[in-house]
Amino acid sequence: MNKRPIIGISGSMIIDQGGMFPGYKRSYVNNDYVKAVINAGGIPLIIPMNMDDEIIEAQINMVDGLILSGGHDIDPLLFNEEPHQKLGGIYPDRDKFDFSIIKKAMARKMPILGICRGHQVINVANGGSLYQDLTLIDGCYIKHNQGELSDVKTHTISIEKNSVLNQLLGDVTCCNSFHHLAVNKVAPGFKVVARAKDGVVEAIERIEKPLVMGIQWHPEMLAGVDENMLNIFKYFIKECK
Repeated sequence: MNKRPIIGISGSMIIDQGGMFPGYKRSYVNNDYVKAVINAGGIPLIIPMNMDDEIIEAQINMVDGLILSGGHDIDPLLFNEEPHQKLGGIYPDRDKFDFSIIKKAMARKMPILGICRGHQVINVANGGSLYQDLTLIDGCYIKHNQGELSDVKTHTISIEKNSVLNQLLGDVTCCNSFHHLAVNKVAPGFKVVARAKDGVVEAIERIEKPLVMGIQWHPEMLAGVDENMLNIFKYFIKECK
């Protein structure tokens, strides 16, 4: 029996707004990431957010691949911009954690898959920038935050032929969408491999191996109803073996 690779999933922090312990902090990750990894043949391991560099190093040394999960907006000071009025809530400690875990995973030449915020933070951590809101993009007209129905696809994207993503999804596919930031300047060493019809960047890939891919939509929410979206995780896990 082949060894199933261990896939680290970056965690975040949620603060209780009510109930028995208002203000109580909980480490968490959405369960769809866990299910997608299991169904694609991997062993999920949630990596809780922390600020200890030695612990982060040890966490990365335990896994064969890294999935960067979604969450808060990224602090625009990290790409040398002041916060725009339309910027949402930021979480600087999460940014520091994600930057550290990306740096260590890339130093180990580990495959990385970033989803939504994870896609954006890969770009920023490697020297790219973001639009702080979709209204700042000329010609952006598609509804990129569908608001609900997580496993329903709402807009199309076009995928570049010379890409891993095209091998998995073809020239055109339909996706779900829950974001208001988007990639602006693409990080050195990366290329855009998918766009929405209004030009918004939907996926990036690192030009050199190993695989480092960022996806703006949420394939983990679709993986239970769409075999092609599950294939993204199957391919990623194969690269981690």
